[in-house]
Amino acid sequence: MNQHYFIAGTGAGVGKSYVINALLRSCQASGVKAAGFKPITCGDRTEVRNMREAMKEPTLSLELLNPVYLRAATDPLMAADLERKSIDVEEICRAWAELTAAYELVLTEGVYGWLTPIAPGLTMADVAKRMGSPVILVADNSHGAAGQVALTYQAIQAAGLECAGVILNHASEEWDTAAVTNADLIERTTGLPILASLIQGDELDCSCLD
Repeated sequence: MNQHYFIAGTGAGVGKSYVINALLRSCQASGVKAAGFKPITCGDRTEVRNMREAMKEPTLSLELLNPVYLRAATDPLMAADLERKSIDVEEICRAWAELTAAYELVLTEGVYGWLTPIAPGLTMADVAKRMGSPVILVADNSHGAAGQVALTYQAIQAAGLECAGVILNHASEEWDTAAVTNADLIERTTGLPILASLIQGDELDCSCLD
């Protein structure tokens, strides 16, 4: 495969971690050497441990998979301020370079939304720009998804990055008209392909990245 992606979300709680872990499990089953990368974590490292489990590499360093860990469950800039720390983008890039040298596919998870502040004058978009990987956008398959995708896509384009497509994640137990029509609406209005549309609990085939 020999490709790396930045997994961005239209906001917090849209299912980025779920999507990455599902892709990692599929890669394992397909014989693709893949890694997840979560540059910044705020609150706890449960999602990082889950990612490592999906990779089936229980001894891999958490510090490599997640170089910046902040204990306060808030946005990175404020969490760092509370701990009197500063987020070092160079440290993040060094860990990412180590992973991309060792794995065919690295899936980097953004923090919350595309423009989440991480330091004075810096956002997650700046981290994505340093990596230069194509972006996959994860959106909650609910009312307003098309507008959220369009807005984030504009910001991705403004950063000079490619958006490879959208993964719609349906977290609700019920389907409504918006959930049924979002995929068509997003494709028609943005031109972005829908790489997958899934319900929480579904598995995801890594062939959607081909």
